[in-house]
Amino acid sequence: MSKDAILGAIRRGLKRGPLPADQQAMLEGRLMTHPRHLIPARSRRPRPDQIALFVHNVEKEFGTVERVPNAAAVPAAVADYLAAQNLAPRFAMAPHPELIAIPWAERPLLEMEQRRAQASDQVSLQHGYAAVAETGTLMLPSAPERPTTLNLLVETEIVVLRASRVVGAYEEAWDRLRAENRDARSGGFMPRNIMFVTGPSRSADIEQTLELGAHGPRRLHVILIDDDPAALPMGEAAVPPPVAVPGGPAAPGD
Repeated sequence: MSKDAILGAIRRGLKRGPLPADQQAMLEGRLMTHPRHLIPARSRRPRPDQIALFVHNVEKEFGTVERVPNAAAVPAAVADYLAAQNLAPRFAMAPHPELIAIPWAERPLLEMEQRRAQASDQVSLQHGYAAVAETGTLMLPSAPERPTTLNLLVETEIVVLRASRVVGAYEEAWDRLRAENRDARSGGFMPRNIMFVTGPSRSADIEQTLELGAHGPRRLHVILIDDDPAALPMGEAAVPPPVAVPGGPAAPGD
């Protein structure tokens, strides 16, 4: 069924016709301009503190983070994490060029397969597209080189993320996605699926008892590559109470 047919059926159910031209123009303008909502002031800070805020918020939500100086340090970080969790050195890996280019041969005991996740997999290694400092959230758009199943089917998910891909607010993550996913034919492109992941899967639906791994991975580990010179030196960020203003940060001192 086409979009016009679906909308026509809804209009008939509401017993009204198409919107007047002025209202249609207003809605189309709003969709094209991507207006800002409330942006918490806590995400407006220097890059070192912004990265530290991201790390703090991941850990607050039961995730873990290890910062490494470059991609060459990733194999050792993966091997050490799996050993610390008493997990086999075996994982399904997203077939992303950045992950494939990592020098895995330096850790020959690591076993990996570049593919989607299967129900029998225990560990996945996913490519981190972007992350949001204000909540410690990973933005993971679906793509052939970034299978969504790697975020859902395993007990333990490891995400390799570059520090240069950490932004302050959600709006900035959406801006990056729109800017980097465009084609001449349609004028724009959105992935089939975009997952926002904040910590391991968890639920407290039953007797208000927190259970990790309720609907997905029970462990989330982020390997953060320090590729952003502006984010160094690594400092600890204090987390102030959130303050929001329409369309931008709060005034200094709020």
